[in-house]
Amino acid sequence: MKRLFILLLLVPTIGSAGTDSRIPVKRAVLVHGFLQSEWRCFGFLRHDLEERGVECLVPSLKPADARDGIPALAEQLKREIDRRFGPREPILLVGFSMGGLVSRHYLQELGGAKRCQALFTISSPHQGTHLAALYPGDGAEQMRVGSPWLAGLAATGHRLGGMPVVSYRTPAGLVILPSRHSEWDRAENVRIPCPLHLMMTWSPKLRKDLLSRLRTPL
Repeated sequence: MKRLFILLLLVPTIGSAGTDSRIPVKRAVLVHGFLQSEWRCFGFLRHDLEERGVECLVPSLKPADARDGIPALAEQLKREIDRRFGPREPILLVGFSMGGLVSRHYLQELGGAKRCQALFTISSPHQGTHLAALYPGDGAEQMRVGSPWLAGLAATGHRLGGMPVVSYRTPAGLVILPSRHSEWDRAENVRIPCPLHLMMTWSPKLRKDLLSRLRTPL
């Protein structure tokens, strides 16, 4: 009886020790933001992932100002992913600023959710930004506060299913205006103190949090 009692005490301990809630990832796609390209974004975060054995794809989507619309960039993203990883291999998606919206369109409207293990967005205008009113083009119009395109994207969020989603935002930055518009009711919203919008992908605190959620090959 005494041995049985000890065994029952040990069972929860053994179970909890064997539980790992981190997301297993071998391939990551990093999607840059407005007026950016592969070499102008994600340097530190890409290095962190590759150092841990994760194969990274950082496509340069054109035109980088999204003048032809965010859906056109999402179509490019799909082609780049399929070309590099094939049509079914699991991937992790990380989108910075406008790249978060490009990623969402790919996942929700182009079938990408079927293969995506998780989505991380960094300072993305999920609810639009007033700064977009200062720039011409279809993409800027789609990123404006209250745009019909953003409303349509919100309406298809259910296509993500149970996918883990994290949205990082900074209360500063002066690009996503107001800053709370980086919050997304579908996501776990994480606040990262950072003085500049463009520095968010460099933030040691953000990178530490993101990497802590992953189980990488190394």
